[in-house]
Amino acid sequence: MNDSDTVRESRRKRGIYLLPNLFTTGTLFAGFYSIIAATQGRFEVAAVAIFVAMLTDMLDGRVARLTHTESDFGIQYDSLADLVAFGLASGLLAYLYSLESLAYYSDVAGKLGWLAAFFYAASAALRLARFNITRGGATEKKIFLGLPSPAAAGLLVGFVWVGADFGIQGSNLVVFVFALTVAAGVLMVSNVRYDSFKDLNFGERVPFRYILFMLIVFVLIVIDPPRILFLGFLVYALSGPVQALRRRRRRHQPQA
Repeated sequence: MNDSDTVRESRRKRGIYLLPNLFTTGTLFAGFYSIIAATQGRFEVAAVAIFVAMLTDMLDGRVARLTHTESDFGIQYDSLADLVAFGLASGLLAYLYSLESLAYYSDVAGKLGWLAAFFYAASAALRLARFNITRGGATEKKIFLGLPSPAAAGLLVGFVWVGADFGIQGSNLVVFVFALTVAAGVLMVSNVRYDSFKDLNFGERVPFRYILFMLIVFVLIVIDPPRILFLGFLVYALSGPVQALRRRRRRHQPQA
């Protein structure tokens, strides 16, 4: 191999894959746009932007695996985009919609409001950092340790979207938003196990009832997106603690 070939090979290795990183950039853009919309008081638009970020975040990984374009750069870029969309943007949306109203009660309550939003954002950062160092391990293949940051954002932002869709002032829901913000943060950094659904093979044959179930879910989401999406993420968030309690109960049951 001559010097020119060596230079071309070095440049190729230093390059990045365009297609999956375009979807990651979409995640980053949606998160940034959500921040802009939230600061303007357009909370429903901000919530929709977060859910768009979830879609692009799901697509970038699948596209990278299908096209065999996974890279260390893409992994780190994806984590940074996730932190913006599902950490900073989601926490800020919860704060601007509801938590900042705690300042009307007292200075201490006001500090609790922005500290809760910070705790959520910091938990998302810690969750993503832990995921990166355990990525590819046997544990993270079938289960997630801690609630994934997109699911935590779906739980928190979904509730905000429901409240804004009903026209409810955030100050009237501040107790619920505060509790969800803290709970989502705790679940992200916990060791509670969640199904990753990575073992699902969409290329295999499935019973017809599965297609019918997916069709019903799709119709429900189209009819009432905020409430159906929030309920879906709520069920997923509760599934981890419920399964943990069931496993603990089975361990403490006497042997037959």
